[in-house]
Amino acid sequence: MTVTADVRDTVVALRREVCALHEQLTRYGLVVWTAGNVSARVPGHDLLVIKPSGVSYDDLTPDNMVVCDLRGRVVEGDHAPSSDTEAQAYVYRELPEVGGVVHTHSTYATAWAARGEPVPCVLTMGADEFGGEIPVGPFAIIGDDSIGRGIVDTLRGSRSPAVLMRNHGVFSIGPTARAAVKAAVMCEDVARTVHISRQLGVPLTIDPADVDSLFDRYQHVYGQQKDPR
Repeated sequence: MTVTADVRDTVVALRREVCALHEQLTRYGLVVWTAGNVSARVPGHDLLVIKPSGVSYDDLTPDNMVVCDLRGRVVEGDHAPSSDTEAQAYVYRELPEVGGVVHTHSTYATAWAARGEPVPCVLTMGADEFGGEIPVGPFAIIGDDSIGRGIVDTLRGSRSPAVLMRNHGVFSIGPTARAAVKAAVMCEDVARTVHISRQLGVPLTIDPADVDSLFDRYQHVYGQQKDPR
């Protein structure tokens, strides 16, 4: 497979977008050194754009983003792709609604993952963004599609756009790469606040009906909604 002329402009734009979104991971303190990554599906094509493996965030450019097919094989690029490429390719194959995947080792959320414990829904922000608890996925080995299988098995049918992969870190999904980055940012914020609340005592639960109401409002009313006309 090659990047054909009809998709060239889209790939160029996604290289720029994916590169720029990595700045948000460092801005919000979600990654250290070269860990973590952002990827994006190329709409209408069995392709994804992802960060190169082991390259410093300071050295990332649109040109060194890597284009792969949805089996994780390099189609275009001078670098080896992220070690998470096969896992994320599996997510794109299995969940066609997903347009972006993000991986971080953000401190608080990963601490919950190390305990194998979901983050409970005790904040309105948790209800808004995740529609309930942030779930835990299984332990999986890095380097093949095992992590992707755990992500899909955990999030399929869930309202949460983020999963805490046990003993590993956060994977978040979204209809776009930007939405997946937002989910990763919100996941760490919720994980941190709930952790602090536990130091003070037992967090108060939110009634499931209120969680449903908050989630529905945030997803369909909050913000600048498109004119249905």
